[in-house]
Amino acid sequence: MKKTLIAATLLSLFSSQYATASDETTELRQIIEQQQKVLKDLEKRLEQTEKRVETTADVVESTASSKSATTIGGYGELHYNNITDNKTGTDKKEFDFHRFVLFVGHEFNSTTRFFSELEVEHSLAGEGKKGEVELEQAYIEHDFNEMYTGKAGLFLMPVGIINETHEPNTFYGVERNPVEKDIIPATWWEAGLTLNVKAAPGLAFDTAVTSGLYLDQSSGYKIRNGRQKVSEAKGEDLAYSGRVKYTAVPGLELAATVQYQSDLTQGEAGVDTASATLLTAHAIYSIENFTVKALFAQWDIDGQEAEALGRDKQNGFYIEPAYRINDQFGVFARYNEWDNNAGNSAETKKKQTNVGVNYWLHENVVFKADFEKITGAADSDGFNLGVGYQF
Repeated sequence: MKKTLIAATLLSLFSSQYATASDETTELRQIIEQQQKVLKDLEKRLEQTEKRVETTADVVESTASSKSATTIGGYGELHYNNITDNKTGTDKKEFDFHRFVLFVGHEFNSTTRFFSELEVEHSLAGEGKKGEVELEQAYIEHDFNEMYTGKAGLFLMPVGIINETHEPNTFYGVERNPVEKDIIPATWWEAGLTLNVKAAPGLAFDTAVTSGLYLDQSSGYKIRNGRQKVSEAKGEDLAYSGRVKYTAVPGLELAATVQYQSDLTQGEAGVDTASATLLTAHAIYSIENFTVKALFAQWDIDGQEAEALGRDKQNGFYIEPAYRINDQFGVFARYNEWDNNAGNSAETKKKQTNVGVNYWLHENVVFKADFEKITGAADSDGFNLGVGYQF
């Protein structure tokens, strides 16, 4: 009897403890489930917060990128010329803010960009004024890959030394050299397509299909008069250009350009057709502070009217040694010969010598002075002063 009572008591006690443990386990499970729900809710909120932070960062980065992708720059130059024409005895004493230029560019992404250049020449433009407002560049440039880059729009022709790089702090002398001005003729821009090919380190080729020059007897077949400046330019006859440039040797640049246009008269009725070929080559060599530049350019025009004027051949060359004394001072001398009437039997060649100094107040701000002497078909001498900047 006692044994039965003890067993019953133990069984009752065990059952009671089991029931209590079961209740505690159920309660613990409920607490764990609630905590899991809270954790999931926190995880969801954290993910939403992270997404908002990422979106905000993308917007900030995009905004900053768009602001930095558009750039503005420019250059300008003021000249004073004091030149005496010894044949006529007349003096030219003149101040001229020759050029005021603004650049605007935009980088759409790492491979596609836009560039433009707007220029005011001689300060004032309009009817009866001496100046002009000109759009010299406005093109889209795209990198197809590391080897090929193309341009479409209005751009500077790939020819000569100063045509593509002519900011005043980048060259010696107040005025641009007459060979590239009257023979090439810089600054020279056209509309069309061009492709740059980086064939090897230091070796590049440029090809271009563009609008061309327009010349006839009324313009005297003088090359500089043929620039249409892409202003409702006649497009009956296109121009085809090719350039090779070699820069693999440190301090050395060699380049040559060929351009062909089958008719300078742009198919004008009743006018003698005149095909034209331009050949130009230049070399630049720098060793320490000494630099020498040399350039040759020649036009061959196949046309009876051009030949009658003696302008079936137009050519010129120059050589320019320069020495950079220090970061601020540099001296130069330049000898030029050019002839826009080289096909004429008479002596029509002009010879110009310039000697002068550049003083860089800053690498992008320069003061210039040079003495000038012209002989041959012309006879004049004097001096030029100038200040220029780039930013």
